[in-house]
Amino acid sequence: MITNLTLTPSQRSLLFNGSCMALIATALCFAIRGDIFDAQAAEFALSKEQIGWTASTAFWGFTLAMIFGGPLCDRIGMKPLLIGAFVMHMAGVVGTIASQGFWSLYAATLAIGVANGLVEAAINPLAATLFPDRKVQKLNLLHLWFPGGIVIGGLIAWMMTGMDLGWRVKTATILVPTLLYAWMMFRLPFPKTEAIAQGLSLRNIYAEALRPMFLLLLCCMVLTASSELAPNQWIPSILSKATGLPGIALLVWISGIMAIGRASSEWVFSKVSSIPLMMISTMLAAIGLYTLSMVSGSASTLAASAVFAAGVTFLWPTMLGITAERFPLGGGFLLAIMGGVGMLSNSFAVPLIGRVYDQSGPSAALRTVTILPITVCIIFGVIAMVERKQKAPSHA
Repeated sequence: MITNLTLTPSQRSLLFNGSCMALIATALCFAIRGDIFDAQAAEFALSKEQIGWTASTAFWGFTLAMIFGGPLCDRIGMKPLLIGAFVMHMAGVVGTIASQGFWSLYAATLAIGVANGLVEAAINPLAATLFPDRKVQKLNLLHLWFPGGIVIGGLIAWMMTGMDLGWRVKTATILVPTLLYAWMMFRLPFPKTEAIAQGLSLRNIYAEALRPMFLLLLCCMVLTASSELAPNQWIPSILSKATGLPGIALLVWISGIMAIGRASSEWVFSKVSSIPLMMISTMLAAIGLYTLSMVSGSASTLAASAVFAAGVTFLWPTMLGITAERFPLGGGFLLAIMGGVGMLSNSFAVPLIGRVYDQSGPSAALRTVTILPITVCIIFGVIAMVERKQKAPSHA
């Protein structure tokens, strides 16, 4: 490993672009899995809740990888984590293609979840290290490729459906960005994380995780991640039945809006700071979710989906950016905990939505999530008021 100062501008750019490609691979896993839910359920005779449990392994596998990968990121570096991600991506995709029932699908999806977690455990601190003066903006630009990758994956799945290609062929397309990020990144030198570059011990890094503000942000990440990822995982199935529109087209619509928003993050953050942006975003997400649970026509569904997309656009990367800015001494460990716990929440939220879907129908499934972004909006409102009061000049 080398320090950030010795990297050339070309190497920094290549590492960042390779990180974007790795995130595209994780996004394709998410998009294609959402598109093939119904086909897998039909072939293996599984209920919506059972399919939800297979999908949940991607979330808690992600968490497992991030919790272990975070400390390893500071100890052994980011490159070995990405090599591990590549191996698990290959194993998970091939295993999914070869699956024959619930348990084989469960295991393969777990491998993909571990791969996705190792990717995020490496690329978040990598982006923060490469651009220490623009962490929030660069993390938003990096994470535009999650919805951007969903758009790519959704269009691929939509095209393949028109060509009458099966879910196994769709799954195989994930191998393309997987091979590309390996080719782009593994030939380059990697920097050390900020904390290690400053000579901090792992004990100092771990101590940052016990600070009260970080613990509060961690709770917020649980709620914001469940507000975004869990509904998006079910949207192709839920909204296609509720409106008659192709479900994957709706996911592409939502993800496209998110990608455009994150691409505009430099401009957005020049107008509004992180905390007010989180308040605005979570309120829009709540309005979008509640409206989606009531719509029936195509036009109203697209409009409600746009509101939801605008709301969730900045949630995940801004939570990571706030963590990186406020806790720079936490290294890759705190970013890993933040992302891992956020993804873990979806291992429960996805099957819970599936259960409500089975029992009460699609509208109720989306409505159950509405309370989550409302709660976060209130929390950030309190944080904003407290910090404003602390900054206000005292009067004798």
